[in-house]
Amino acid sequence: MSEIDLTGDVAVVTGGASGIGRRISLTLAEHGADVVVADLQSDPREGGDPTHERIDAEFEGTGRYVECDVTEPSELETAVEAAETLGGVSIMVNNAGISRSEDFLEIDEAAYDRMMEINAKGVFFGAQAAADRMIDAGREGSIVNLASISGVTGRATGVHYCASKGAVRVMTYAMAAALGPHDIRANAVCPGLIESPMTRQDLGMFGEDRGATDTYERTAPLGRVGQPQDIADAVLYLSSPLSGFVTGESVIVDGGATNTWSGVAEK
Repeated sequence: MSEIDLTGDVAVVTGGASGIGRRISLTLAEHGADVVVADLQSDPREGGDPTHERIDAEFEGTGRYVECDVTEPSELETAVEAAETLGGVSIMVNNAGISRSEDFLEIDEAAYDRMMEINAKGVFFGAQAAADRMIDAGREGSIVNLASISGVTGRATGVHYCASKGAVRVMTYAMAAALGPHDIRANAVCPGLIESPMTRQDLGMFGEDRGATDTYERTAPLGRVGQPQDIADAVLYLSSPLSGFVTGESVIVDGGATNTWSGVAEK
């Protein structure tokens, strides 16, 4: 185990069964945390053993699964309540989210509402439920919200997605202001293009049509798309004492694409 030791911490990870959330859950467990995996289903979209079972089998900490629809605040409360039997939540990772590429003029009210309910409302009430428990227990804590580089810059084919992730980024700053006096830190992680079940299966970005993927690899300074472990490592840092004086920040994890895109020569 590295110098980051989360023994005694209890994490709740929404959307923790698959993709980025799965890797976050396993990484926190690898470093000693007990983890409540809160998701709509326990089976990973990429296959393999359920995340909570892998935690129990491979690490010293405890893994637990709770069925959770993040659009329902009561189910987020249930997920946080499950952490109480392990010692109480001290790390809340609001990871669950969806992404769609749709023409702006064709996005209807139902599509907009679904995007905002999952990506923004779910983060708001997940953080609220966790913070309430942390404050009641007088416990220091870390809240990490998954935003996106699309919440920093606009994307023509995902206006409602950009709106939802921009909301996550700014509400995280506000959470930091509200919760800092209680010794609770709040930060956001903004992934770039990550190879995951969502980008492969929902957006079709790693199939035969690799146009956007190839462009990203060609123009991002580090010359590749990201992997779930890249995001999990950022979450690990923000969950640990190493980031004890970091709050109200957005950590962009995108291989340099956002801030250097126009200034990098094509490879």
